[in-house]
Amino acid sequence: MPRAPDVIIVGAGVVGAATALALAEAGVGVMLVDADFAGAGSSGAAMGHVVVMDDSPAQFALCAHSRDRWNAVAPTLPPDAEYEQCGTLWIAASGAELVAAREKEAAYRRVGVAAELLESDALHDAEPVLRPDLPGALRVPDDGVCYPPAVARCWAESAERQGAAVRFGAAVATIAAHEVVFADGSRQPAGAIVVASGVHAPRLVPELPIVPRKGHLVITDRRPGWVRHQLVELGYLHSAHTFGGASVAFNVQPRRTGQLLIGSSRELVGFDAGVNHALLATMLDRAVDFVPALRDARALRTWTGFRPATPDKLPLIGRWPSLPDLWIAAGHEGLGITMATGTADLITAGLLGTAPPCDPEPFRPDRDMPVLEEAA
Repeated sequence: MPRAPDVIIVGAGVVGAATALALAEAGVGVMLVDADFAGAGSSGAAMGHVVVMDDSPAQFALCAHSRDRWNAVAPTLPPDAEYEQCGTLWIAASGAELVAAREKEAAYRRVGVAAELLESDALHDAEPVLRPDLPGALRVPDDGVCYPPAVARCWAESAERQGAAVRFGAAVATIAAHEVVFADGSRQPAGAIVVASGVHAPRLVPELPIVPRKGHLVITDRRPGWVRHQLVELGYLHSAHTFGGASVAFNVQPRRTGQLLIGSSRELVGFDAGVNHALLATMLDRAVDFVPALRDARALRTWTGFRPATPDKLPLIGRWPSLPDLWIAAGHEGLGITMATGTADLITAGLLGTAPPCDPEPFRPDRDMPVLEEAA
């Protein structure tokens, strides 16, 4: 009988696959399991931005490390991962937001993240498709975009080549001490278990403060050259990191195919995957407000997905005390793609007792935080 793996990772999205690969590369015996296949869950519905965001010092540190790791591994990604270091433009819609962009530029530069302020004329030169009256933007040139399901698949396959065992189409029913119990009744012992199953993590660890936050995305027909950077309004930060009613914010990505990916919306509606047509219309109107030419684009597909959200807007990364050697890597909300590489590094450092890439304390899964009630 093969010996039990050192670590079982439950969930083969981008976070779980990155963690499996990092551990396998470190010589750890890994088994990666998923109820479906690599990238089938939230990763398969995600927008795929790789960005440095600065809503808090802890978020800033993990994003910056993670994005640098993405850019370091980018040459190893296959073409279908569609990784493009296109940069991000954080767009100011008012003079007050331009002041905020200038402050953001200084904050980025203080921690060694490249950034530059573009005033109105420079912004129009960088992105002529934007409406002409915008006062400026912050350009973060080293940010990127990717196609997350292909990345998850690539990293899962790479982990397998490094010796990891992979078991897909195998739903996990429960977790016990040093043991995973599958829905078919079979059991798999392990030295440690990492739950990286995103919005579904509370099914295995009910105490986790994670709720699904639904979002809508639209992909257009091919418009090559229309948009050169990832475009995000500065108001996105308020939408992304404030709980409450439904909200939208302008976010458009250029894809390697020449298509445009349009977001974003946020709702707390449980696991209702239906399209909210009124909210979708508001989201598209917001996009047209910033990029008037989008009125001429044809929407090819609309879909929804669920972000694993926590009350304090930070992911849960680290040891969970309810069972021995149970670890959590979930709750990243809209930054799971960005933070996948850094999360893998934090989990690997924690399991192996090596130096972490940034302070792990703010991400402790058992930290105090407000109670968040899931919407009905």
